[in-house]
Amino acid sequence: MNGGGIIAARGLQRRPTMMRRSLLPSLLLIIVLPIPGTAREEPPVAAEQPMAANSRLLVRAHAHNDYLHERPLFDALERGFCSVEADVFLVDGKLLVAHERSQLETERTLETLYLDPLLERVRANGGRVFPDGPDFTLLVDFKSAGDETYIALDTVLAQYEEMLTVVENGLVEKRAVTVIISGNRAWERISADSTRYAGVDGRLSDLASNRPPHLMPLISDNWALNFTWRGRGPMPDSERAELWRIVKEAHAKGRRARFWATPDQPSPERTALWGELLAAGIDHIGTDDLAGLKSFLLDSAASTSLR
Repeated sequence: MNGGGIIAARGLQRRPTMMRRSLLPSLLLIIVLPIPGTAREEPPVAAEQPMAANSRLLVRAHAHNDYLHERPLFDALERGFCSVEADVFLVDGKLLVAHERSQLETERTLETLYLDPLLERVRANGGRVFPDGPDFTLLVDFKSAGDETYIALDTVLAQYEEMLTVVENGLVEKRAVTVIISGNRAWERISADSTRYAGVDGRLSDLASNRPPHLMPLISDNWALNFTWRGRGPMPDSERAELWRIVKEAHAKGRRARFWATPDQPSPERTALWGELLAAGIDHIGTDDLAGLKSFLLDSAASTSLR
């Protein structure tokens, strides 16, 4: 999804500002590790790979509202999550991270909570967030006006070019961290930028779009607005077929797929729904319950490996 070799070869040296522009991958957000039970009709294999003696990387695990945890980013990283989400507001030129404006704190910036610690890890780990690990996704959800927030984000991301996947004039250079913009997406301004450090999160209405995957690497939407099933009882065949169709079409366009607003309280319903997402080949399963999703994915991988 592996630009680690490129980064390592350059010694992770930051380029001069005038050369800060480089590239974001054409298959930017397609998970490159094998995934169990995908809709691509591949043999089921475990997606996770060893991270440490008693831990595994979870390429499908997405930390929704990650900044609400006691230790933003680090709680997810320690559990092997390969994707995190941060909501940002542009306030007095700063990208502040919070769920609501009333919760803003001047020291909780995108740089201090995410970009700086990620850069430190990338430098320490030979050009990857996890040693020899997959690409890491940072989903940035714009809560303030799209155009102004994007301009500020682009300026900030340029200072972290050495670790970011970048797109320049349609050419992609993949690196350790892929940034995707969600929320108030400034499509026209972002599309017009010949050099980008971020892609844009599409919606189901964009499923048939011909936008290049380096511009729209991800399709996300609200589960509750598209499916009636919430995990209780068997999933209707028609809804399962629709889920598989969505994932297949997203993958055919070189994009990842994700749903938000799925059940997230520990329950048999949540487990059943996560199981259907996993079987369909969904690329990101989001949760606020990091430990719960980790246990589910590791149990699923162990179960698959025994088949």
